[in-house]
Amino acid sequence: MRGTKKERILRVVLKQPDGSLSLYRIAKESNCTHVWVLKYLRALEQKNLVEKTKVNDIQGLFYYWKEINKYPLYREYNIQNPIELLKKTKLKFALTTYYAETYTQKYLFPSRVDVYIKKQDSEKWHTMLIKNGLVGKGNMRLLIEDEHVFYANIKKRGLRLVSIPQLILDLLREEGVAIEAAHMLMEREYHGLIR
Repeated sequence: MRGTKKERILRVVLKQPDGSLSLYRIAKESNCTHVWVLKYLRALEQKNLVEKTKVNDIQGLFYYWKEINKYPLYREYNIQNPIELLKKTKLKFALTTYYAETYTQKYLFPSRVDVYIKKQDSEKWHTMLIKNGLVGKGNMRLLIEDEHVFYANIKKRGLRLVSIPQLILDLLREEGVAIEAAHMLMEREYHGLIR
């Protein structure tokens, strides 16, 4: 749970990095105690990543987040027209990596559909997907992560996308050209704050 709390705090702080959030607001948004947030932000201050609630080093904080982050559990499928399927489902999800980046800044070729889902919905997703495709390495990945991953998600073209900070982290984890896309998003979202 400790790593989960850290990531929740990072998600909130990177969503509003200008220092305007109070410790209490960060605690509420991250579903952590005020004491835990204070202790963690002080640890980040010692690394010169933040000063109180203001992010000093955007890129450094993202790379720190990548270091402490564990790749979520996932299951792969090969689905015909996965985006159309997502537009029809009532199950909660948030699109990330290649397709989310395409809907956000149009740099990467959308080679795989990655979606975060709620853990308790994983069997419902599996049942729906095997009716529409096959199990195994393919064009769609279901990612199971802490539900805070849905924090500040974005709605675009009938789909839910993860927040920009979460998308940047996920692209950094993908390596290759996805890192270029992550840096472009950082520059676009945090220009003036990047060293």
